[in-house]
Amino acid sequence: MAPRSPPSPTQDSQSYATATYGNVDDGPHVVGEGDDAGSPLLGGPRKISEDDNEREGTATLASGIGNLLNTIVGTGMLSFPMAMASSGIIPGIFTCIFSGAVAAFGLHLLSVCATRAPHRKASFFAVSRMTFPKAAVFFDAAIAIKCFGVSISYLIIIKGLAPNVVKALFHNLWPETEPPAWSLDGRTWVSFFMLILAPLCFLRRLDSLRHTSFVALFSVAYLVVVVVVCYIHPPKGSSPPGEVHLIHFTGHFISTFPVQVFAYTCAQNLFPIYNELYQNTQKRMNLVIGTSIGTAAGIYEVVAVLGYLTFGSRIGSNIIAMYPSTSLFIAFGQLAIVILVMFSYPLQVHPCRNCLDKVFGATKKALPAAENEGDDDETEVSGSFDPDHDTGDMSEAKHLWLTVVIVLLGYIVAYFVNSLQMVLSFVGSTGSTTISFILPGILYFKMFRNDNSQSKRKLMLSLALAVYGGAILVFCLSYNIYVVVSGANPAPH
Repeated sequence: MAPRSPPSPTQDSQSYATATYGNVDDGPHVVGEGDDAGSPLLGGPRKISEDDNEREGTATLASGIGNLLNTIVGTGMLSFPMAMASSGIIPGIFTCIFSGAVAAFGLHLLSVCATRAPHRKASFFAVSRMTFPKAAVFFDAAIAIKCFGVSISYLIIIKGLAPNVVKALFHNLWPETEPPAWSLDGRTWVSFFMLILAPLCFLRRLDSLRHTSFVALFSVAYLVVVVVVCYIHPPKGSSPPGEVHLIHFTGHFISTFPVQVFAYTCAQNLFPIYNELYQNTQKRMNLVIGTSIGTAAGIYEVVAVLGYLTFGSRIGSNIIAMYPSTSLFIAFGQLAIVILVMFSYPLQVHPCRNCLDKVFGATKKALPAAENEGDDDETEVSGSFDPDHDTGDMSEAKHLWLTVVIVLLGYIVAYFVNSLQMVLSFVGSTGSTTISFILPGILYFKMFRNDNSQSKRKLMLSLALAVYGGAILVFCLSYNIYVVVSGANPAPH
């Protein structure tokens, strides 16, 4: 069977929802290098099976928007008021919108790259096989860093909020009784919750825990309500706010800016959404990305502005922990966040362990493309192997010691570190920056640099995005290391 001709420049090369890589009636065949789906970047032709032609997405547009929004909005918004305090209201509003727009552009580039991946099997790994086959370890390291940092931020949130919940419960239910001293120590609660969470981290499959996503949506909505209500009617026991500035840059703006990068990170879930979306045309993907990022930006702006106006320069790194423990209304909001991050913690350890398995010389998985790397005549890139969620052939011993190292090291860091902003700054300037900016930029440029159907301007902007991400990584990471080494106060003044 002769290979298909490449699409013309006028053809919608970014819509592959109904595209097939061959005729089902002809059975499995090999797509030659002349095919648009099997470009020379793949290193050779690849085999296409009937499953590729028959597999279509069923997810609705609303489902795709909801899933991506649920990925974006999380614990990062807790530190947005502090990020605004380091620059003032006007620059804070602008940087929030700017960070969202840049993140949306990175997601757009990844969605375009997904059109060249195997049919409905797009992933970071599949795209990297077509662009930088030997750089998969670098991608895995970036994902591992991000997941490890996020897991630590969850423990720090538990550490800060659990004592406040105890205070509120005793204040409202048993006002004449003082809570035990041990119950007001956040390190005690971190140790207690680790006894519950650690066994869950050793499971190879955590699918059952993913059904708690509705708790995340409830927690986000409740937090927004708390911020709005407490701004309009400050709760009893609230301290007067510090200074509020329209424009007031401090030296800690460099440290807090990566928090905004972290808050928009969702690239790891873009490919699954692309694979599952019904009629995943570029127009529909742009709608999913734009709506999700826009909604998240609106939520962040409300939390940041009203949170900053409520506390001014006295704002802390965790907005929900700033409210006094004087009412059950606030206590339930803090408890909702604790429950959210508690069940989310194992879901971060799981992909972190699988990525570290590859970084530290994992055994070869059952991937024909890896086994036949030197065979140019028959190389298959199925895309069925997802390094973020694979539970493959990791030995029991390696599974055990990697989990122990991740859990123990994360516990030690959370035990001694109190600043959520510091952790989010490190994660934002390393893993999140890499996934959101650097990888989308270089992957898109490498894949489409010789494609005349793509805009030259977009190619240049993709390079600019990668350079921008690299600059944030180097500059902000260096500053954060300086703050830690010098012992400078990371809070804005």
